[in-house]
Amino acid sequence: MTTLTAFVVLVALVALERVAEMVVSRRNAAWSFARGGRETGRGHYPVMVVLHTAFLVAMLVEAVVRRPEVAPALAWSMLALVVLAQALRWWCIATLGPRWNTRVIVVPGLPPVRSGPYRFLSHPNYVAVVIEGIALPLVHASWITAVSFTVLNAALLTVRLRVEDSALASLPSRRPADA
Repeated sequence: MTTLTAFVVLVALVALERVAEMVVSRRNAAWSFARGGRETGRGHYPVMVVLHTAFLVAMLVEAVVRRPEVAPALAWSMLALVVLAQALRWWCIATLGPRWNTRVIVVPGLPPVRSGPYRFLSHPNYVAVVIEGIALPLVHASWITAVSFTVLNAALLTVRLRVEDSALASLPSRRPADA
């Protein structure tokens, strides 16, 4: 995994995964809106799209321009983290089912999901995003992208988490017997 070609293939596969996410997200948004779903936080969404797209491009540009020496131990350990982050992301998507979305859309009357990874964390999908933001560029020692994306994403997540937490607070709580 230390060759530039292998890294380009890996990033292309992640980009294809993002396309799959967008397909699922659009389908799920239609499901939510058909059930009276309300979207909040539209203002930060275009920034999120640009940041995540730039992330994929930046690490490739950095790898091509810098041509770093890549230690196999770094490449393989970071690849393992990327795979784990993808598994966590898709566990989140599967757990939320039609309620998962890249936008913040809540369907009134539906209680918060507290199963799957949501038993352990309020926002496990963002754990996957943070891990991937560090690990994916480091598969090819693109540390400038890893640091830059992590800092910018932290600022974005500060806004995103406020929006999501506020939207989720509007949902009814589950009774302990329902959990």
